[in-house]
Amino acid sequence: MTMIFATEANPVPTIGGPITSGAPLMVGGAFDQVETQELFGATSPGMPLASRADVLVFETPPLEHAITIAGDVSVRLFISSDRPTTDITAKLVDVYPPTPDYPHGYAMNLSDGILRTCYRDGFEQQRALSDGEVVEITVRLYPIANRFEIGHRIRLEISSSNFPRFDVNPNHEVGHDLSAVKCRALNMLYFGSDHPSSLQFSLLPTDQ
Repeated sequence: MTMIFATEANPVPTIGGPITSGAPLMVGGAFDQVETQELFGATSPGMPLASRADVLVFETPPLEHAITIAGDVSVRLFISSDRPTTDITAKLVDVYPPTPDYPHGYAMNLSDGILRTCYRDGFEQQRALSDGEVVEITVRLYPIANRFEIGHRIRLEISSSNFPRFDVNPNHEVGHDLSAVKCRALNMLYFGSDHPSSLQFSLLPTDQ
């Protein structure tokens, strides 16, 4: 199976995360992943980032048992692109059920990461993608510890931008002048038995 997402002229805005500087453009911490009027780069205040066309969302049903994770988090993905280089971002989110204060729930960011695909084999050498070539990549997120309570959902968001925390990729040929005009990238994510894309973390014993 495949899912398509494209890089847009308006990148996905940064809402929180492991940030120690950057105010007022961005502020570190855990926040509901919904655009606000004050958010830098907001285009649809009041709308969740998960509703954007350039954000793929994978989410569990409400948990019947609590789950505790701790340690490294990574995402194994099989992707292709029509550009020789692009960015792939991943964000792990704890989705709280609706409450009187948050009738639509509360999507709290836990950890995120990014990979520029030309460095998928390491930073020593750039390697361009061929148009339509399916490659396996690993996006590493910051280590965390979190307990997903009963009724919560585990969400993984995949996109190609998280700005201004990460620079926007112009999607040019490897070695191209990055100051030149940006090119839109059409990216595809593959999953299923032939392309076992997956979220990887360590579980801890949890009382039911």
